[in-house]
Amino acid sequence: MADERRESSEQNQDSRFQRGNRHYIPRPKYCQFCSDKTQEIDYKNVELLKRFITEEGKIRPRRQTGTCAKHQRALATEIKRARHIALLPFIGGTWQKNNR
Repeated sequence: MADERRESSEQNQDSRFQRGNRHYIPRPKYCQFCSDKTQEIDYKNVELLKRFITEEGKIRPRRQTGTCAKHQRALATEIKRARHIALLPFIGGTWQKNNR
């Protein structure tokens, strides 16, 4: 009984990393700011900051962006600063009021 459960759990773990007949190996994420020392996080660089915001306007988490903790905190601060002076929206896309 325990062997059957162990085998089924091993099959589930193997199936997570397969796409079709190929095996899926996730790429390791790295902090682009640590690797490229010339790139600075600045609230005026809106194009850079937009890459770290979802369509809804939320700040993307570290596990999605791959940034280190130090630079994720700096990104959050600069995004909030850019929102405060209206360079970035607080909500994403275009907000439409219901006509009722």
